[in-house]
Amino acid sequence: MVGRSEKIRWVSLFLFLFAHQLPGIVAEDGLITNGDFETPPSGGFASDVMSDGPATIPGWKTNGTVELVESGQKQGGMILIVPEGTHAARLGNDAEISQELTVEKGSIYSVTFSAARTCAQLESLNVSVPPTASQTIDLQTLYSVQGWDPYAWAFEALDDKVRLAFRNPGMEDDPTCGPIIDDIAIKKLFSPDRPKDNAVLNGDLEEGPWMFRNTSLGVLLPTNLDEDTSSLPGWNVESNRAVRYIDSYHFSVPQGKRAIELLSGKEGIISQMVETKPEKDYTLSFALGHAGDKCKQPLAVMAFAGDQAENIHYTLNSNSTFQTASVNFTAKAERTRIAFYSVYYNTRSDDMSSLCGPVVDDVRVWFSRAGRNANAGFTLAVGLGWWALLLVFS
Repeated sequence: MVGRSEKIRWVSLFLFLFAHQLPGIVAEDGLITNGDFETPPSGGFASDVMSDGPATIPGWKTNGTVELVESGQKQGGMILIVPEGTHAARLGNDAEISQELTVEKGSIYSVTFSAARTCAQLESLNVSVPPTASQTIDLQTLYSVQGWDPYAWAFEALDDKVRLAFRNPGMEDDPTCGPIIDDIAIKKLFSPDRPKDNAVLNGDLEEGPWMFRNTSLGVLLPTNLDEDTSSLPGWNVESNRAVRYIDSYHFSVPQGKRAIELLSGKEGIISQMVETKPEKDYTLSFALGHAGDKCKQPLAVMAFAGDQAENIHYTLNSNSTFQTASVNFTAKAERTRIAFYSVYYNTRSDDMSSLCGPVVDDVRVWFSRAGRNANAGFTLAVGLGWWALLLVFS
């Protein structure tokens, strides 16, 4: 019986490695090869499997000290956090783990991954597709009490073969200290068509990064100033802190299946440049709501449209978790900036630690006749006044 189990294990490993080497298979949306680190190495999972040189983690190449850690594993007096499942990868000083992917040249892809820090308070993680795309993500801020957070990062594929790499840029006294990564997935992004009656691209926020159905934390979108290469097409994250992309399976969403939860006050800003006509009147409208995640009130957003800014509070309604808000403005140029951030620094009432905030969805910018109608009304009133005077004195 033992011999048969051993044969099955070796055959499974062979098929896995064979499939991984097949050329020309474009990466599908979802978990990449062994992206959850649950495929056993050739020698099986041990209590402590380290890779320092040649790849020993199926599907991955490593450089430096890369360790497979298990859920519940202890280091000193600390229990290591594995975001999902039983295993994850920890990156030591200046260590890197990478995988080659086949993609569609010229397309935009978003990578979703979970990360947790270990020993160092100032840990960070660099994610890249060398040589052109790279971003270092600060892991100092914990957005959830679970001790780990899902993130998303986007890149443009400049070739049909790319190397996705995760590196620990830190150098600690303990070489085994470093970030833990898990649940790595990829999604090809599409730029939604802009509606004729709405100047906002992806205003319904339905197009965004890959989200795991079994993960209830949403996905954090870190700083990104390039609207052309964004995990949330059309939108920038201008601030030092992230915003949270949420789904209707785990949160209250005003419409559709996706929305944005604003975190960390002024440190979590989303924005977009929309096409406008100078000296024309417009209305920015959006849904403002509560995510249903026990976020402490008050909840409010600062909404910007051109030179106009309004502080709008969410009003609790027993019949709905959201309300419609709007800002009127006159465009000064052919492109106008719209932006949102949370007025307050909110946390959840159940753990007093996890960051949360107001939800924004269904963002629209449309031509408003309010200004024109107001001017017309004023002109009509003046005209009637003159006629009245003429009748009185005639």
